[in-house]
Amino acid sequence: MKKWMLLALLMMTTGVYAQSTPGKKELVGKILMLQQPAIEQAAQSLAERPAAQLMQQAGMTLQMQVAPDKREAIAKDIQADVKKYADEVVPMVRERAVKLAPSTIGALMEDKFSEDELKQLIAIMESPVNRKYQQLGGEMQKALLDKLIAETQGAVEPKVKTLEQSIGKRLGVSTPSAAPAPAAAASKVAKPAAKAASK
Repeated sequence: MKKWMLLALLMMTTGVYAQSTPGKKELVGKILMLQQPAIEQAAQSLAERPAAQLMQQAGMTLQMQVAPDKREAIAKDIQADVKKYADEVVPMVRERAVKLAPSTIGALMEDKFSEDELKQLIAIMESPVNRKYQQLGGEMQKALLDKLIAETQGAVEPKVKTLEQSIGKRLGVSTPSAAPAPAAAASKVAKPAAKAASK
């Protein structure tokens, strides 16, 4: 009997600990506010992913199936379509992500963190060192990717070319021997569109 009472008491106290309090709600709200740029960025990336994939496919198709004298005009039309998509979809998805954050991220944080832990987390997030680290995020990623591309491009490009030719044969499409690798072709088309989409 004592074991059952002890177990019931333990379950009650565990349930109380996991419950939200006004203090926890306020702290979680502050964390979500501090994290809003990251939430919006994740939503933007999600919204832009289909357009980026389509741009990559379009870049390959432009190089393989469109006459050279028509490529630039078609690329501009595609970029305009992508910009229109981004202008309509990205703000909507970002806004919806911010609205969903309290019921998803917020609910998890209220359940998994104590008030003291939430206060510690806010202190970390607001620290000047953390802010400096976050500001360097893009620069650090660019430095890594630039070096990675430089060191692997020579090994990857021939494999991409072989893959491109293999796919071309399977599709019955001839690939021009001087055509750039699909990634290069896609990046030529995608870069202006990505700039337009981020505006």
